[in-house]
Amino acid sequence: MAEKPLSKRAGLDTPREQRSRFLPKVGSGNPDAFGVFAERFARYMGTANFLMYMTIFVIVWVALNVVGLFGLSWDPYPFILLNLFFSTQASYAAPLILLAQNRQDDRDRVQIEQDRAQNERNLADTEYLTREVAALRIAIRDVATRDFIRSELRTLLDDLQANDVAESDDASSEKAEKKKGSRDSKASSRQNDAPKTQALVKVKTSQLPGGRTAPPVPPTTPDR
Repeated sequence: MAEKPLSKRAGLDTPREQRSRFLPKVGSGNPDAFGVFAERFARYMGTANFLMYMTIFVIVWVALNVVGLFGLSWDPYPFILLNLFFSTQASYAAPLILLAQNRQDDRDRVQIEQDRAQNERNLADTEYLTREVAALRIAIRDVATRDFIRSELRTLLDDLQANDVAESDDASSEKAEKKKGSRDSKASSRQNDAPKTQALVKVKTSQLPGGRTAPPVPPTTPDR
């Protein structure tokens, strides 16, 4: 049997060979360079400087072609060349502005996706924390409120004040007892010294031989 000739068309499982392009690919080195230029151009076209410079250019163009200074009148009325220039400018400006808008839309889309992902992560974290707090409440079964903490602090403060008052009372009672003991010791020492002075006075006022009495001698205090 003769073999069937292979079909010229390749199947879907066969990769297609790269064909040569009819037009050369522009901007293959840096694909974002042209996009950056388009954004700068679109941003500059939306400023007051561009409008002012364009107005000055139109006035000078029309004046030179109307007056014909030095015989220069390359674009007489109705200024067809100027209209062609503006049409060309508009035909190039519109795609550049659209390209800049597309790039801005892409950036906005990426930013929106990042914000959405961040919001989803924040929501997941919040739900996790909520579950953890609920689990802690169930485990503790008692939550310390603000009023409870305040009452505990007030009770602790009252106890500290009561301890301070008790310590001051004890210190004052100890001082009173010390003063009382010192007074009692002084009184007892005075009572012990009194009989000695009386005996000395009696001895010194005794009678002398011959019936004469000796002159009284002033009492002397013993050395302490």
